Amino acid sequence: MKKIKIISKIIIALMLIFCASYSLIFLYAKYSSKIDIENSNSIYMYDKDDKSFYEGNNGTKKWIKLKDISKYLINATIYSEDKNFYNHNGFDIPRTIKSLFINIKSKDLTQGASTITQQYARNLFLTFEKTWSRKIKEAWYAFKLETQYSKNEILEGYLNTINYGNGILGIENASLYYFNKSAKDLNLAEATMLAGIPKSPDNYSPLNDEIAAKKRQKEILKAMVNNKIISQKTMNETLSVKLTYYGKKENLNLSTLMYYQDAVIRELQDLKIVSEDSIRQEGLKIYTNLDINAQTALENAIKNNLEGKDEMQTSSVVIDPNSGAVIALTGGKDYSKSQYNRAVQSKRQVGSAMKPILYYAALENGLTAATTFLSKPTTFSLGNGLTYSPNNYGNIYPNDKITMALAICYSDNIYAIKTHLFLGENMMIKYAKKMGITSKLQANASLPLGTNELSILEFTNAYATLANTGYSVKEHLINKVEDGNGDIIYEHKQKKDKVLNKSYTYILSELLSNTYNISLKSYTSPTCASIAPKLTKKYAVKSGTTDYDLWTVGYNPDVVVGVWTGYDDNRKLSSKEYKYAKNIWADTIENYLRDKDAKWYEKPDNVVGVLTDINTGKVATNDSKLKTILYYIKGTEPGYKSKNKNLKKTTTKKTTTN
Repeated sequence: MKKIKIISKIIIALMLIFCASYSLIFLYAKYSSKIDIENSNSIYMYDKDDKSFYEGNNGTKKWIKLKDISKYLINATIYSEDKNFYNHNGFDIPRTIKSLFINIKSKDLTQGASTITQQYARNLFLTFEKTWSRKIKEAWYAFKLETQYSKNEILEGYLNTINYGNGILGIENASLYYFNKSAKDLNLAEATMLAGIPKSPDNYSPLNDEIAAKKRQKEILKAMVNNKIISQKTMNETLSVKLTYYGKKENLNLSTLMYYQDAVIRELQDLKIVSEDSIRQEGLKIYTNLDINAQTALENAIKNNLEGKDEMQTSSVVIDPNSGAVIALTGGKDYSKSQYNRAVQSKRQVGSAMKPILYYAALENGLTAATTFLSKPTTFSLGNGLTYSPNNYGNIYPNDKITMALAICYSDNIYAIKTHLFLGENMMIKYAKKMGITSKLQANASLPLGTNELSILEFTNAYATLANTGYSVKEHLINKVEDGNGDIIYEHKQKKDKVLNKSYTYILSELLSNTYNISLKSYTSPTCASIAPKLTKKYAVKSGTTDYDLWTVGYNPDVVVGVWTGYDDNRKLSSKEYKYAKNIWADTIENYLRDKDAKWYEKPDNVVGVLTDINTGKVATNDSKLKTILYYIKGTEPGYKSKNKNLKKTTTKKTTTN
């Protein structure tokens, strides 16, 4: 009996503590700064020509009052998303427990339990990262919404900001887009079709998958029947109605554009120039570097080359090398199918696309395009009993000495490792940092083969240093940010530091232009020979291949394009799939530059071109099987003889080694 009294007192004490705590939280939520739901997240994004391409949540200003929304749509939304909406305080505890039980029993996490209030609170955030801090904030905002606004006001805000697929936010926008009519005029068939989209906007938009959308519509109608909102007969009649979709909007409808928008928001957060609360209350105007022509060229190239490759993914960026401006970006094939932004969230091994950093270091430290190393199957002794036995692609070797020029053209791994070890394992890291790579690189023998993982933004920007003849630039999507009052709160400051030598970048760019020179085919082919027929202008380009990653990165004075293709689950790639990254790269850069003049670099005065036998590194003769013009710093070219015998050669040593 005594134990029961003690337990009862404890329970009563806990209840009193809970009630007191709840009352304090309730009062704090009710009287703290009010969320301006009608003006929250009024975000505008503009491209490089100051044309609007995104108006987030309330940016469209097509806010419609709840009384002006079709009752069909309201009922369809409530009974499909949150039938207890008018009876809970923002959190449907029984539904949450039931959902948790189902997920545990089925060992699946697909069963959701978010109320309309919780979903609306989530929409007040800029990103959808699944972190505990974010979930706590969402819960807090859901509680604030319930204490500060009526149920009808919350429902009105939700319907005016929810995602209806295809980049459409808000019910009025959705009604105009899909059916060319106001939301107040929606009939039951149209309303139930639209109400089904928010659960999965990518899958249930009737313009993306009408069969799945129709199935979802049937689920909503059935829920309305079960809750006695409509009859079974009305449901059957509604399902038989054939809907015609208007499907037009003023803004662009690129399926990859949302990746760019997402990357802009992430950069905005990294800049830490504005708090989430001020964004929510005041709104922002974000002026970006987006070039719609570049984004369109990139998207078309991806669609044309990866059609039918349902699971293969890509991340691709286009950068202005002279400023670091990211003018196009995609983190996947289609945002409606996958919102994972591989361009900013993923790092992958870059393969042989890493080699240009090595060869620039080599040129600046004494080697030339004519430097030869023996390429054959080799086991390198690394000390402490460790060895390393890299292979050339396809186990193809010349079993002879080859020049740097040919090693770049064929992407010879043995030559690269010998160059790397000759210079020292830390030399390449030094130059990678100069070129803007901030990720930690391991100083090991395999570094030139791209065994370290890098993001495509970081890596492509490193190539920009070569493309702009030696200046470090910082990749960026945002040029300027204004607050709701029109005051500039951030402006990108251009900073260009000279970090590489113009003459050596010229020599390396010329060497990289041979990777698709089909006249240099010998015991194997130039690595990018397959795209040679596509290219109408001169480029410096390098591909990279690992068992799981395919890269192509290249440039001219106007633009740098980086492309990765592969699988999210790191499955092994087949040789038939090696073409995709190269073809996307070629199609993107060619289509983007189609109407622009062909540009290449002006040869520096201290650089000389010599017709060279690229097998031997000597001046070419009539007997030379492979020859092309290679470039050298004056005094280092093959056959050079000083006119002044008392003048020492300015060349750094020409190296020939096994």
